[in-house]
Amino acid sequence: MDPRLHLLLVRGDGLVTRRAVMRVAPAWTIQTAWRAGRLARLLPGIYVDGELIRGTTSDLPMLARVEPELARRAALAYTDGRAALSCLTALDVWGLRRQPPGEAVQLDLPIGSGLRDRPHLVVRHRSGFAVAPPQVVMRGGLPTTRLDRTLVDCWPLLPPADRASLLIRAVNDRLTTPQRLVAALAEVPRMTEREALRLLLDRLAAGCRSPLEIWGHDHVFTGPGMPTFRRQARVRVGGRTIYLDMFAEAERVDIELDGATSHGNPAEREIDLRRDALLATIGILVVRFTHRRLIADPVQVRQEACAILAVRRRPTPMIN
Repeated sequence: MDPRLHLLLVRGDGLVTRRAVMRVAPAWTIQTAWRAGRLARLLPGIYVDGELIRGTTSDLPMLARVEPELARRAALAYTDGRAALSCLTALDVWGLRRQPPGEAVQLDLPIGSGLRDRPHLVVRHRSGFAVAPPQVVMRGGLPTTRLDRTLVDCWPLLPPADRASLLIRAVNDRLTTPQRLVAALAEVPRMTEREALRLLLDRLAAGCRSPLEIWGHDHVFTGPGMPTFRRQARVRVGGRTIYLDMFAEAERVDIELDGATSHGNPAEREIDLRRDALLATIGILVVRFTHRRLIADPVQVRQEACAILAVRRRPTPMIN
């Protein structure tokens, strides 16, 4: 391999553009290296070290035969700074969902860029889009669409079973907020399953932080007899910060919804008991309902919750 071409590949971590080569060497250096198998063409004008291609024979596009990070760098080099990683690719970069090998690299570009889809590369042209803040941030050294817009854009692309859990996880991990997601949704007036996303964001904005809490909000803990709960209310007890699932402030009652997989061992149960006892020292009664009871007998759960709240509203009787 021509030493000038080799040096460019080293500097580019295995990636080089035709434009960069032409600045220092004649075009035949690319052709010679390509014919010898020392260089592979991923996209028009974009080449990689031939040793980085996975497999000797494959029906996959060349872009799909290199490691994902290299494929993404190659796709961005192909757009010459006019694009950012978006949708399912951006979701992978944000660490919320790994992109399987068969999924194409996805990019957002401004309208009028003139670029189009290629094998294993999907480009989307957006009006008013710019590869700059606040629309784009740098993640791992690569321009990536901001997370709230990424999650909204991915909503119709994801399997229905995965949609809500990803948004809930992003909010719980404090990577974004319900308010930011609502603002991002307003940027996309037309979208498949938009109403379902809007309803989920309403529940997240209300403080729900799990599918079980959303189900409980919709089917059990709203309506007659129920107060307006403060969800994920923060209280300080003895120098410790505790978050309450559903706090009825006037009644000093915290309703906790225990998920199907939570509290499965004695150590976790002991942690809960100590937490509940600590809250009792400041007059907060903790009432727990399991996933099984909430789903199997919502009417009984509602009746019990209403009865407990009603008792807590009554004045404490004098004891002689």
